[in-house]
Amino acid sequence: MNDRRSEVIALIMAAGRGERAGLNGPKQYHPLCGKPVLAHAVDALAMTGLVDRMAVVIHVDDQAAYAQAIAGRVLAPAIIGGATRQQSVMNGLCALDAAEDSIVLIHDAARPFVPRAVIERLIGALDEADGAIPTLPVFDSLTENGRTVDRERLRRVQTPQAFRLGAILRAHHLAAGGATDDGSVARTAGLTVVEVEGDEALRKLTKLADVEWADRHLGSQMISRTGMGFDVHRFGDGDHLWLGGVKISHDRGLIGHSDADVALHALTDALLGAIGDGDIGTHFPPTDPQWRGASSDRFVEHACKLVKARGGVIDHVDVTLICEEPKIGPHRDAIRVRLAALLQLGASRISVKATTTERLGFTGRREGVAAQAVATLRLPENM
Repeated sequence: MNDRRSEVIALIMAAGRGERAGLNGPKQYHPLCGKPVLAHAVDALAMTGLVDRMAVVIHVDDQAAYAQAIAGRVLAPAIIGGATRQQSVMNGLCALDAAEDSIVLIHDAARPFVPRAVIERLIGALDEADGAIPTLPVFDSLTENGRTVDRERLRRVQTPQAFRLGAILRAHHLAAGGATDDGSVARTAGLTVVEVEGDEALRKLTKLADVEWADRHLGSQMISRTGMGFDVHRFGDGDHLWLGGVKISHDRGLIGHSDADVALHALTDALLGAIGDGDIGTHFPPTDPQWRGASSDRFVEHACKLVKARGGVIDHVDVTLICEEPKIGPHRDAIRVRLAALLQLGASRISVKATTTERLGFTGRREGVAAQAVATLRLPENM
């Protein structure tokens, strides 16, 4: 195994159009269980613990989609690709500010699942070779023009493929245009390239059936988690209050260290509870002056980032407001729309309800507003 004195950089190729998949847009931005394929690939590489940094090569037209896909992740600035895959690889390699002996893992964004063991084998193989590629045997019988082909001589090539940066960059400078495999580019340039065992999980998403397989594969590795939140704020002086991220005119306001949005506070606690990461007071202590008067949108967005960082997917949230006043009905749809925007979910996955306590207790006496929230998530089983 490489002694890790060399930096390991993942160069993710995401500049293709993916037209064979028949999706509405490039497949690297298609959601798998609510998360873009590219984000799955980035997170999978990060979770191996073997990659020091990552850079992504994208199509010039995909900059907005890319920014949305990798939101909350720390990556090098995006690199604009070329007209062919080889030109895109060249652009990516040339943009890397790294030593010649750095290890570069060239990976297809359309392979969202990356087992750590494969990365270990690739890095270890570079102790004795210029490059290493993961391959798998061919099990199906093959024919060419009606004649059976000896499958024992054939292997399926996968990515990521590992090289020393200086060597693979020189190989691409020498290569003819149009190459689609970096291992063949390296071999043509006279580099020694060895094969290591790949993994079926590295299947490339090429057609719609592959995307459907990935959804099933990912779903089988996820478990359902539910979190519940509850919060209360009392009435005080004011001419408006915030509920569910919506400003509502009222003859009194709600008192709190932040904007006292009781609905968003309960929702934040529900999300944090589902991932087992404390409560809103843990992350935003009321004793900290920086949160005085803060918009509670920030609390929900923070909780959403923590969910995504753990590879989680928010399936549904249910918020119930408990109060005699103000009347929630006229504002219910606006609250659903605002929550959908904050959580990046369709409005059909947001439930907002209101009830009273039949004039019993503090809410019945019109002393304040309470809210409870339930969040249903899916998280990787090994989180």
